[in-house]
Amino acid sequence: MEQQQSQQVREEKAIILDFLPHGYATEQGALKSSIAQALGLSHLTLLELIPKKDVFLNLHQEVYIGEGKRDEIHHIKGRIPSEKLTSTARAELPHAVEKLVSSDEKRFVEFFNKAQPLSMRMHQLELLPGLGKKHMWEILEARRERPFEGFDDLKSRVKLLPNPKQAIVKRIMSELDGKEKYRIFT
Repeated sequence: MEQQQSQQVREEKAIILDFLPHGYATEQGALKSSIAQALGLSHLTLLELIPKKDVFLNLHQEVYIGEGKRDEIHHIKGRIPSEKLTSTARAELPHAVEKLVSSDEKRFVEFFNKAQPLSMRMHQLELLPGLGKKHMWEILEARRERPFEGFDDLKSRVKLLPNPKQAIVKRIMSELDGKEKYRIFT
């Protein structure tokens, strides 16, 4: 039992994608509680959160959802698939993902430094949109000399590379939409 709990992914913080102070319009009943849709920061999990009474949340607000004392969030209702996102949350998701990739650049550049083959014919780098075998070999060659320090370093050392930050954002969005066989970031 203990091993099973440690494997469960836990988020510490999340970014609010949409806040519905009166709950979902489709829900019936007088006791509708307010709800927030959010993106977990560390594991990029789409979540439904129940805010504390009389708390108002703003879009792109960062909230603590870890095990300790929470100021704004009462509890985590659970994970949600991307098709259950409201239109507002769906519209805000790419902006939130891009902001996250920019603010945690080191974490995502590390992917380029440490990506490994998936099989004899496929490499993790090739899972990024716009990256084929030629770019993969150039990245592997460049990182042998020294690790990449940032997206700009990556672009300057690998010729004709599509924007690496945008490639990661597109990949994360695709994974969140459930379109990918392999999950790298989510």
